Amino acid sequence: MSTVAVPRPLALRLLPLAGPARAAVLVVGGALLTAICAQVSFRLPWTPVPITGQTFAVLLVGLGCGMSIGAASQALYVTLGAIGLPFYAGGDAGWEAATGPTAGYLVGFVLAAALVGRLAEMGQDRSLMTSIPAVLTGTAVIYASGCIGLKIVLGYTLAEAVERGVAPFLIGDAIKIALVGAALPLAWKIVGDGPGPNGSAASR
Repeated sequence: MSTVAVPRPLALRLLPLAGPARAAVLVVGGALLTAICAQVSFRLPWTPVPITGQTFAVLLVGLGCGMSIGAASQALYVTLGAIGLPFYAGGDAGWEAATGPTAGYLVGFVLAAALVGRLAEMGQDRSLMTSIPAVLTGTAVIYASGCIGLKIVLGYTLAEAVERGVAPFLIGDAIKIALVGAALPLAWKIVGDGPGPNGSAASR
């Protein structure tokens, strides 16, 4: 029986490690990248949610590493911040920060990385026409989860959650989406977009 070739996300081809070692490096690296991007942060006076570079990191890690590693990296990021490492926006940390107004966005990071990673595993990271819809979908997941968190933690109505948790970030996130969407197809052109060495999803 012939095996259907399933392309691997970019990072799984670039990193010259195998098995658990490669997965561990990518999970830790994705968490650290998100933490670094979180420090690019500033606040607007009318919203409790800061503008950061986190979304860029979340989407990039998901596209580059796939569903399992992408989700694991974001879960590690959230956990490390919750236990006290200054990984959240502007160096914030601790359980109070993890369960505060931005808790929904933190949950959304894990969900979005998993979803975008799965789309990457299906080949939607290989061209601008497919990678942009993938990262748009991931961004929508982050927004939805963030709004739910604002409703639960702060008691916002849906309209208030959208006004303060989505609208202020649309322009910046559009730029980040374009950057992520353009970066992966370009990288694939450099690396080559063939399947993994075993020609199947099992080679991931």
